[in-house]
Amino acid sequence: MQTKKKLGVLLANLGTPDEPTPKAVKRFLSQFLHDHRVVDLTRWIWCPLLHGVILPLRSPRVAKLYQSVWMDEGSPLLVYSKRQQEKLQQRLDYPVELGMTYGNPSLLSGMQALRDQGVEKIIVLPLYPQYSATTTAAVFDGLAKAMKTQRVIPEIDFITDYHDHPLYIRALADKVRSSWSEKGQGDVLICSYHGIPKRYADNGDIYPQHCRKTTHLLAQELGLSDQQVMMTYQSQFGKEEWLQPYTDKTMQALPSQGMKKIDILCPAFSVDCLETLEEISEENKHLFLEAGGEAFNYIACLNDSDLHIEMMVDLIHARY
Repeated sequence: MQTKKKLGVLLANLGTPDEPTPKAVKRFLSQFLHDHRVVDLTRWIWCPLLHGVILPLRSPRVAKLYQSVWMDEGSPLLVYSKRQQEKLQQRLDYPVELGMTYGNPSLLSGMQALRDQGVEKIIVLPLYPQYSATTTAAVFDGLAKAMKTQRVIPEIDFITDYHDHPLYIRALADKVRSSWSEKGQGDVLICSYHGIPKRYADNGDIYPQHCRKTTHLLAQELGLSDQQVMMTYQSQFGKEEWLQPYTDKTMQALPSQGMKKIDILCPAFSVDCLETLEEISEENKHLFLEAGGEAFNYIACLNDSDLHIEMMVDLIHARY
């Protein structure tokens, strides 16, 4: 009878600069924006633009933004991801490691840490609820690149998404209900997802379908009508058209439509990070209030909440 292979879990997220400095941010953005999954422009066009214009101009600005949200223990994305890893490890009898597509700890270091513990089969859980080639597939590419350096590669079980997992929807709804209980319910609940270029979706990326399904299921769980929930897309970059409606434009328009008090959460983000703590909770709050809004309530990401960890356990147990 064949014995079961020793199991390990690799949690994967996008990554973060090592420090909130222009040099560290430039190093991180260079790796991130060099990925063809993220920006698919012809390299001879993109690389001179990236290194000659974008990185020199954006790195100091983005470093200041990181400084505004940096925690005592480090970058929020890494801090909360480590807490997820620690809590999940307490629930499982096999090793759990963390790896980032860009920056540190790398996917290679996470995989090697599991191999050093005798792991023969790795369940990879990218912490992106909704699949996109720009995020989930980039993790797969990163793993494939890492395994090119290995003489013996482990068996890989890759979880592609969990956008409609009942415990994920319940965890989101629990966050919203807790916020309503503490601060009251706004005129509308906004689900703001990280955007991608519209062209990517036109070419087959299923990300917007997953976002719509998550929003629909969350509204259903909360008993909200179509008029009480909206979905938008944030973080657009460059002049190309991205998925719409844009979050920032929506914030500027809502008060004139009679929606003066809003609740907003970011279901595509597993943990709070620059895009939630600065872009949404600060920038978009400012836009909304400047346009005549009265109350802007940002609802934190799932982070290391108990229901979120329970969902991860369920996803992993279903594989083994």
